[in-house]
Amino acid sequence: MLFDKGLKRVRLAKFHPKCLECLRDYSRERFFKDVLSGIAVGIVALSLCIGLGISSGVSPQAGLYAGIIGGFCVSFFGGSRVQIGGPAGAFVGLMALLVANHGLPTVLVCTMLAGVILLLMGLLRIGALIRFVPQPVTAGFTCGIAVTILVTQIRPLLGLVLKTEGGREPAEFLPKMVALFDALPSARWEVLGLGALLLAVQFSWPARWGRWVPGSIVVVALGTSFVLLAQSDWVGALSTIRIETIDSVFGGIPQGLPSFKLPDFDWTDWGKLNQVISPAFAIALLCALESLLSAVVADGFIDDRHDSNQELMGQGIANIVSPLFGGIAVTGVIARTATNIRSGATSPVSGMVHAVFLLLVALLLAPLVKHIPLVALAVVLIVVGWRMGDWQELRRLRKRDPGDAAVFIITFALTVFFDLTIAVEIGMVLAAALFVKRVADTTSVNAMSGDSIQRTCGVPIELPPGVVVYRLFGAMLFAAADRMDTVLRRELRDTQVVVLHMADVTAMDATALDRLENLHAKLLRHKRHLILCGPHTQPYALMARGEFLEAVGDENIVGDLPTAVARAKTLMEH
Repeated sequence: MLFDKGLKRVRLAKFHPKCLECLRDYSRERFFKDVLSGIAVGIVALSLCIGLGISSGVSPQAGLYAGIIGGFCVSFFGGSRVQIGGPAGAFVGLMALLVANHGLPTVLVCTMLAGVILLLMGLLRIGALIRFVPQPVTAGFTCGIAVTILVTQIRPLLGLVLKTEGGREPAEFLPKMVALFDALPSARWEVLGLGALLLAVQFSWPARWGRWVPGSIVVVALGTSFVLLAQSDWVGALSTIRIETIDSVFGGIPQGLPSFKLPDFDWTDWGKLNQVISPAFAIALLCALESLLSAVVADGFIDDRHDSNQELMGQGIANIVSPLFGGIAVTGVIARTATNIRSGATSPVSGMVHAVFLLLVALLLAPLVKHIPLVALAVVLIVVGWRMGDWQELRRLRKRDPGDAAVFIITFALTVFFDLTIAVEIGMVLAAALFVKRVADTTSVNAMSGDSIQRTCGVPIELPPGVVVYRLFGAMLFAAADRMDTVLRRELRDTQVVVLHMADVTAMDATALDRLENLHAKLLRHKRHLILCGPHTQPYALMARGEFLEAVGDENIVGDLPTAVARAKTLMEH
């Protein structure tokens, strides 16, 4: 499909979910493998969906419904064979801040807008461009998100009772730390003891067993068993122990299907709508990065190649539909995808089975799930946060370029102390400024002598008096356009012809073209001449569109230096 606008043409990506391709030669054997892997990854996802929903400042069912609805849509509409979608730790800090400042309905609308953005990104073939986000920015906000997740789990791990209004945990980092510090005297050692025991189990759980029985499920099962034992009459000594559970804090999880409901949001309130646009872009960018990174990792495991644009469209549909059933933002997640692969998944059917498994839990096991202790979910998320952070990057900072290190530190600090939206925006601006500076540092404009011209083209050339040749090297962009001032400031009293050797100019922008136009105008005022030698495709096309080549004249645009010097001699004779 093509949309024409002037000379521009935009070719939209084809909507072709991966599951259609995978089901062409589907067999019964592959179906059974996908069912088993879907159940395995569903067991892992259960505690993560509930825990991430709680840590995001919403109800447990909001995380569970995201795993059900969003997870199914990611597998059904996505562009990866084995990608698993669901709520991710990357969204915890941003979601918690949005919920605290604007409320859940606004967060759901923000998520839907992010879904629309993702869908458009996929349609416009922007999937391949996501890889251009600089590594210091990605590593900075990833480590920042990991710290946010870890800090969020302090209260349930210690069983703290906050002194804030309503006992709510502040969303901002510094007020959160102050509230946690003030609440330290309320720490309950029985909760901390259970948490420490579960942490030891989680970190020491053998990897070879984790393939069949994930450590997170063992932790949740042990924690739930302890709560049920303490609530029973069998062990009287445990009856005085108070452990917060999903039931005691949130009233459990509704048993039944998630219901369709439009978010309660006033679309005519432009002020409120404007507040969600910026976070929506941050969610969309983070979702795109996380899902495509997960898809790339999955490709390496199964020797396949995902469709990045279709994956973005699938993620977009998932984030549009999930909030309509009360679910939070979803994306492709590496840990669950890796579990899916290790369990033998062969197609997106396994991801759909994982979503159906979570749905069955909501329908049949909600009375049991409500007894899960919050400290057990905190332990699971502490492990997720710890493994999520690229802590080796902190050790490598002293070996990095100072500019890259500064981008990482600033992005990390902004993610922790403010929010992901600001961190991504400023991190990208700083990285772009650093890139522009480096491009400018590699750009040069140098005068060439007869000897240097001979070394360049391998032909003896005598440069006549009144002819000057400048070699332009690198990308002539706005940050490096001041290099052209070297030519503009030159005294033209003895100069009759200026030759610009542009064979090494890789790119040019409007600012550099403006400098060339000023140079040409100055030469014309003094009845001097300008010759362009060997411009490449992009600079040539830019100068042609700006009608600069027409102003210079076809006879003054040549392909090599010998021809340029010969043309200069001709102009000197006339």
